Amino acid sequence: MRAIFFEEDDARQVVRRLVANGFEASAERERLAGEDDDEGHPWAVVTDAPDFMVEVLVEDFDGWLDPETAAPSGPPLVLPTAPKRIKKPLD
Repeated sequence: MRAIFFEEDDARQVVRRLVANGFEASAERERLAGEDDDEGHPWAVVTDAPDFMVEVLVEDFDGWLDPETAAPSGPPLVLPTAPKRIKKPLD
């Protein structure tokens, strides 16, 4: 689970609380596309804590949840090896 915070202090405090409760947690800068100001990037807290616990901390520290995208399920697609010719075939 990932939680996003705009203030470094908030992100660090959330990490300390999660680690104190026995969960793994880390904070890192979240680089947003199109953002050229290094100080404008939010902080992402990545943790293995239960969802409800992270939700409470997000509410307390004014952040938001970023649900992790699941890997696509099922077998990989079979892609063509060459372009499909729709005109007259080559001789």
